[in-house]
Amino acid sequence: MSWAQTASAKKARQLDSVPPEWLNSESNLPPPGQLNVFHFPQESGTLSALDLEITESHVAALLSNLASCKWSSVQVTTSFYKRAIVAQQLTNCLTEIFVDRALARAKELDAHLEKTGKVVGALHGLPISLKDQISIKGIESSMGYVSWIGQHAEKNAVLVDILESLGAVPFVKTNIPQTLMWPETFNHVFGRTTNPHNRSLTSGGSSGGEGALVALKGSPLGVGSDIGGSVRIPAGFCGVYGFRPSYNRVPYAGCVNSLEGQDSILSVLGPLSNTLDGIKTFFKAVMSAQPWLKDPMVIRKRWSDEEYNLMDHGNGVKKLCFAIMWDDAVIMPHPPVRRGLEITKNALLAAGHQVIDWTPYKQAEIVLTTNAIWNAASSEDYQTAAAPSGEPVIPSMGVLPDDAKLLFRPTGPGLSAFELWQVQKRKRSLRQEYLKLWEDTASLTGTGRPVDAIISPMAPYTAPPHGLNKTASYTMTWNLLDYPAVVIPVSKVDQSLDMKQPREKFYTPEDQENYELYDPATYENAPISVQVIGRTMEDEAVIAMSEVVDDALKVAQSL
Repeated sequence: MSWAQTASAKKARQLDSVPPEWLNSESNLPPPGQLNVFHFPQESGTLSALDLEITESHVAALLSNLASCKWSSVQVTTSFYKRAIVAQQLTNCLTEIFVDRALARAKELDAHLEKTGKVVGALHGLPISLKDQISIKGIESSMGYVSWIGQHAEKNAVLVDILESLGAVPFVKTNIPQTLMWPETFNHVFGRTTNPHNRSLTSGGSSGGEGALVALKGSPLGVGSDIGGSVRIPAGFCGVYGFRPSYNRVPYAGCVNSLEGQDSILSVLGPLSNTLDGIKTFFKAVMSAQPWLKDPMVIRKRWSDEEYNLMDHGNGVKKLCFAIMWDDAVIMPHPPVRRGLEITKNALLAAGHQVIDWTPYKQAEIVLTTNAIWNAASSEDYQTAAAPSGEPVIPSMGVLPDDAKLLFRPTGPGLSAFELWQVQKRKRSLRQEYLKLWEDTASLTGTGRPVDAIISPMAPYTAPPHGLNKTASYTMTWNLLDYPAVVIPVSKVDQSLDMKQPREKFYTPEDQENYELYDPATYENAPISVQVIGRTMEDEAVIAMSEVVDDALKVAQSL
C-alpha cells in the first residue's frame, strides 16, 4: 500500500468513528465559499437547546453544574462531542475520536458521584481535548506522519494520567502540522485545519486543531504544546485564550514529539480555553497533582496563591506598570495588530494602571539563535520520521503546488556538536542580558519595581491566508528566554478601522514584504489578540496580570 493509500484508509477510519446521527448532511453545511462559519453550530439544528446551553458555558460553570449533579458527565461529554463533530465538519480540526471510551469514562464518574456524593477531583466530569501528540493508551498518535499510523500508545502520557486522576474526560485529539514545527496546520494524513472566523485564513499551528475546536466551543478546555508559539499562535489567530507556561511546570513525559533530545529550548504543554478561568483552572489543578512525582523533569513547585495575588507586584493593591512592545524593530505589525495594542493601552490607563513603552532588544539575534538551535539537526529528524512510509516532508503550507516558495523549513546543513555548544552559550548570554534589561526598568516605572509585565503583538499580523504564516518571531523570543505568556483576544479586523497606511521606510526586506502582504479585505473578521508576558517561573503572576488586562478590556468594551 502506498503512503497516500495508507493515509486515505486512516481518514476513512476516522469518519467511521463518528456516530452518523451527529453528522450534518452536505446540504446542511455552509457552502465552501462561506468563509465565516463561527456561528454555524448555534444555527445547525443538530444541537438541542440543552446542548447549546452546556457548550456555551464557561469552565467554572460547567464544573459547578457537574459537581451539583445538575448535568451529568455523560450529558456534558455528549454535548461537546456533538459540537466537536460540527467543528470538524467546518474546519477539519480533529484526528482521533473515541466516543465509546470517553462516554464509558463519563459514566464511571457519574456513578462515583452518585454513590459517594463526592467529585473525583478538581476537573470532575469535564471533557478535555488533547493535541494529537499527547499519548492516550491504546490510541494512535500519528502526529501527522503516515509512518506513524497504526502505532498505538502503550501507556498514557503523564499529563493524561493526571487529568484522569482529577476527574477529566479526554474525548478527542486534535490536528497538527506534519513535524509539529510549523505555525500552520496541515499534514498528509488528516489534511488542513481552517480558521472558523474566515476559512480562507490559517488556524495557526502547531496546535491549530485545538485553536479551531476551542473557538467553535467544541471543547471547553484543550491542551496544546508550545516550542515557538504553538499554543499562542492558534489561540491568537482563532480568538481564544492560550497559555505558554515556563519550562518544566506542566509534565511532558510520555508525549510523542519532534526534535527529541533537543533540550536547550523546550517544548511545553499549555491550555487553550474560551475564558481565563479555564486557563487558571487547568494550571492550578495540574499543580495540585504533584506532577514532579511522575515526571522527573518537572520542577517541584506547587501552585502559589501568594504569587497569584501578586506578592512581587505590589501585592495587587497598587497600580501595575505594563510595558508595550509596539514592534520588534524587525517586522512592523499590520494596522489591526497596532489597533489591538492601542485598545489594550487605553483600557489599562482607564483602569488606573501605568503603561510605558518597551524598547525591543536584540530581537533578531534571539530569533536567529533560536532557529540555529532547532535547525542543528531538524532536517535529519523530519526525514528519519517520514522515510519509512515514503511520504515527502511537506515543504510549504501553501494551497497550490507552486506555493513551495512559501518556505518555513530550515535550509542548509546542521551544526556540529561544538558549533551547537557555541549557540547555546549565546542563548545563555541573551537570557542574562534580558534579565538585567528588565531589572533596569525599575528606574522608568515610578512604582519602585521593574516593569510588571510586557504586552506585545502575538504576530506581525492577524491570521494570514494559508501558507503565508512565515514567521513566529513575536512568540519565539519568549521561548528562548523562557518567559510565560498568555494570549488574550481583543477585537476583530474591521476594514473601516484597519485601513492600510502609507510607509516609505522599512526595518528589513521582511518588513517590506509583510507591509505589501496587507489588504484589510483579505483579513476581514480575523481575531486581534495580544500577549501578556512575565518572567521565568512567574506563571501564577502572569495568569493574574492577564486577568487584570482582560478585566480592563471587558470594562472598556462595555462602556
